[in-house]
Amino acid sequence: MEQDWPRIIKIVSESLWPILKAGLLLTMPMTVASFAVGMVIAAITAFMRLSKHKLPRKIAELYVWVFRGTPLLVQLFIVFYGLPSIGIRLNAVPSAIIAFSLNVGAYCSETIRASILAIPKGQWDAAASLGMTGPRSLWRIIAPQSLAIAVPSLSNSFISLVKDTSLAANITVVDMFMVTQRVAARTYEPMLLYCLAALIYLAFSTILTWAQGGLESALSKNRGAA
Repeated sequence: MEQDWPRIIKIVSESLWPILKAGLLLTMPMTVASFAVGMVIAAITAFMRLSKHKLPRKIAELYVWVFRGTPLLVQLFIVFYGLPSIGIRLNAVPSAIIAFSLNVGAYCSETIRASILAIPKGQWDAAASLGMTGPRSLWRIIAPQSLAIAVPSLSNSFISLVKDTSLAANITVVDMFMVTQRVAARTYEPMLLYCLAALIYLAFSTILTWAQGGLESALSKNRGAA
C-alpha cells in the first residue's frame, strides 16, 4: 500500500520534539537520580558483603538475592501500587526512582565488590606497612584502582538503566515512552512512533557509549601514569 509520505513527515516533525523533550527533562534526570542513589546503596551493600560479621553480610546477600531474582516491572508495581495498601503513598516519579535505585544498587554492588576483591592483598599490606589505617588505605590506594576496574561494568549498568526507565510508563510516569504511547494513540501510527522512540533511545545510548569510552581511556592513562 502506498504510503502517505507528507502525513508521515508531518507526524514525525510534530512528534519528535515532545518525545525528545520528555527524554531530556524526565527520562535522563530520572536515570541520573536513580543511578546516583543506587551507587550509594551499591557501595554500602558491597562493604556489607565484604564484612567479617555475619549479620550485615547475610542482610546484604538477602537484598541482592531478592532484587536480582525478581523482575524490575514487578518491583515498580510493588512500590507504586503495593505500598499504598500498607499506608505508604508515593507519587509516580519518586516510586520509579526508588524501584530503579534499589534494583541498580543490587546489581552494581556485585560489580563494586568484585572490583575490590580484584585488588591483590599485597596492596593492602603495602598500605599498612606505610602506617595507613584500613579506611585510608581503601580511599587512597584501593578505591582508585577498583574504580578503573569497575567503570566499564558500571557504565553498562547506567546505559541499561536509561532503557529500563521506559518501564516507568507502566506506573503512569509521563516519560519519553509514555509520551510516545500517547502520540501513537492519537495518530494511529504505532509502528512509526515506536520506531522513532527507539531511535531516540539508541541516540542516547550511543552518546553515553562514546562517553564511556572516553572515561575508560582517561582512567587507563591515569592508571598507566601512576
